Amino acid sequence: MKPQKKRMFVGVATALMALPVAPALFAQQGVLEEITVTARKREESMQDVGLAVSALGQTDLDRQFVRDLQDLANISPNTIIDDTNQGPGGVAAIYIRGVGVADVEKNFDPAVGVVVDGVFIGANAGSLLRGIDLARVEILRGPQGTLFGRNTVGGTINIERTRPTGELGGRVRAGVENYDTYYLDGILNVGITDTLAAKFSAATRDQREGYYDNDFLGGDQGAVDYQSYGANFLWEPTDNLEFEYTYQTEETDQDMPVLLNTGQSRHVFCQGYGYCSPSTDKPISGDRRENLAAGGAPPPPPNALETNVTPVSAIEPNDLGATFDADTHILQAGWSVNDDFRFDYIYGSWESEETIISDWDGTPELLYGTTRPADYEQQSHELRLTYDAGEALSFVLGAYYWESEYEIRMRSWIGFATPGVIVDIPQTTQQETESKAIFFEGDYRLTDQLVLTLGGRYTEDEKLSKQFGAVYTVNDQFSSHPSAKWDEFTPKVGMRYHIDDDTMVYGTYSIGYRAGGFNGRVASVEEARQPYDPETLENYEVGLKSQFMDNRLRFNAAAFYMKYEDKQEELQLPSASGTGQKTVVVNPSTATIQGLELELQAYLSENLNVRANLGYLDSGYDDFVFVDSEGSVTDFSDLEFRRAPDLTGTLDATYEFDVAGGQAWVRGSYRYLGEHETSFTNVEELSNDTQHLFDLSLNYSINNLQFSLFGRNLTDEDGYTHGYDVAGLWSYAATRSPRTYGLEVMYNFGD
Repeated sequence: MKPQKKRMFVGVATALMALPVAPALFAQQGVLEEITVTARKREESMQDVGLAVSALGQTDLDRQFVRDLQDLANISPNTIIDDTNQGPGGVAAIYIRGVGVADVEKNFDPAVGVVVDGVFIGANAGSLLRGIDLARVEILRGPQGTLFGRNTVGGTINIERTRPTGELGGRVRAGVENYDTYYLDGILNVGITDTLAAKFSAATRDQREGYYDNDFLGGDQGAVDYQSYGANFLWEPTDNLEFEYTYQTEETDQDMPVLLNTGQSRHVFCQGYGYCSPSTDKPISGDRRENLAAGGAPPPPPNALETNVTPVSAIEPNDLGATFDADTHILQAGWSVNDDFRFDYIYGSWESEETIISDWDGTPELLYGTTRPADYEQQSHELRLTYDAGEALSFVLGAYYWESEYEIRMRSWIGFATPGVIVDIPQTTQQETESKAIFFEGDYRLTDQLVLTLGGRYTEDEKLSKQFGAVYTVNDQFSSHPSAKWDEFTPKVGMRYHIDDDTMVYGTYSIGYRAGGFNGRVASVEEARQPYDPETLENYEVGLKSQFMDNRLRFNAAAFYMKYEDKQEELQLPSASGTGQKTVVVNPSTATIQGLELELQAYLSENLNVRANLGYLDSGYDDFVFVDSEGSVTDFSDLEFRRAPDLTGTLDATYEFDVAGGQAWVRGSYRYLGEHETSFTNVEELSNDTQHLFDLSLNYSINNLQFSLFGRNLTDEDGYTHGYDVAGLWSYAATRSPRTYGLEVMYNFGD
């Protein structure tokens, strides 16, 4: 740890650890609600779980006016959730403790798992779940390799939606926001028979005006139209047997997500075409909310595997559009054999289909564009046995099977290589994944106060990759497509000690594993056939869970030390052929991550509830030396991690009071994001300064009606959510959503 960071670490820790010793601030009436989590595949009090987890229930989620997963990053320290704007439907960049993935390609497995009603979503595209019908959200920090498995090296976001109640009732919510935005969603619960209940949901959100002005074409850019429909059935034929089926379909029709050209003097597009940013903190348009992309799409060539050349004069500007459709099926069965044993089975199916025409260079010319229609589907099966007889031993034992496949039919339109023409380069990627696992995690109560946790997961992964494209000659076509297998055992050992009924300390050792794979964006046969290896992350963690003042104050803390081995890195390199650039995925680095996380929730009076968190992070490469195919050596060891600020923090306060026969409350939230990098190369034009994010809402509820005025990002911070330096050609960035505000009305009816 660097000396200045160590001093900051000690000072912050000392100051915040002193918070619980201020009893005079707290009133007698307010009591914190107990938070139940399923972080260990069974319902437990959050204060009894020996891991770092933050959680919100349905009431608090509604009060945050959550649009999608991005609006939940403030509930957890050392957590950043961004939309990279690289594709339709929301391409998530979820980083916990500096660990995450931000690439649009589906060959890159997530490093943070998003689990919805027990089903893991295996692609970054589409995993920015919409904030509709949420019952509970848990953010588990650190490797979750035992119960949640592969590709959760950074952590897991565990989401549960509401279940059918069996009683007639529901709610309707309608809202209007600036940027010509309207939304409406509703939930209806009905009891069909004494044992069969149903819930139906529908939602629409239409943002007709984009957040960006297009200074070249005129008008705005970034409109999004979203719709979803769902049905959920719960059948309980006996007291100890239940079946639940969920179906949801989602449709998104939007403008192409905007990417801003931030080119500098070192870039080809600046030197050769004059597309240069006026400074390192502005794009070429001079404003982070203004774009210069013109669009344009050449006609398809006659042969899908041949390069085609189109004169620039034949290119017409066109609307840059995108679509993303997804269907979800989930079947859950639960059988309580007796009071001690329970079997659970979960089947999940998630399919998506997307189209997009992208103008990556963000200039009035078509220098680098693509079309990227893609199809993805996954299926999973999980079977668990839970044992808890209220005695010394309790455990979860299970088996897991996963399969997925995707196809992307990309065409790259290159306008900078040959003056006066557009070179049209096709490439199709098809990949299949199969994963099998068995897992176990159990507790053994050594004494009334001391509990030992042991767990492990054995995983086998197999991947098959198929590549077709103009970069290969006829003789280069594969006689056999490459495949690879990996296996890994990920253990967990933990101890937790209950000092008294309200205070618990714990220690945990765990390992996370992310599978290897094949690059889906290549420039040669050799690159297409060579797999990259898995990565592992060891985590050593100690923590405190505590409640004081008759449950009016809750304080939790965790300190961790993590060691990365064979870290997967996506390197953007120049290429002498094809698109002029290529992505190479390698495992050249080791790294160390350490930090501290503090969380506080308290009633300062009968009416005032405060929630706060602070995360400190010290991350860095121990060794990162890359040797390219020509023997050239580059040392990247001094680079900073992406999305890994030294400090993150949130202060959220709600003041409630009775007025005019109803209840009113004011909620304010402040989030601090320290300086951090958005690009792998840490280039200056893509670095983020410190950001201060403020949200505010005024609310009034009477009978079954609720009225709310709300605002997000009230200081209009325009930090970058993504940055990419494209192999010396140009760099691009995506900008945080601007200040938004609106009015919402919600009506609850029935039970």
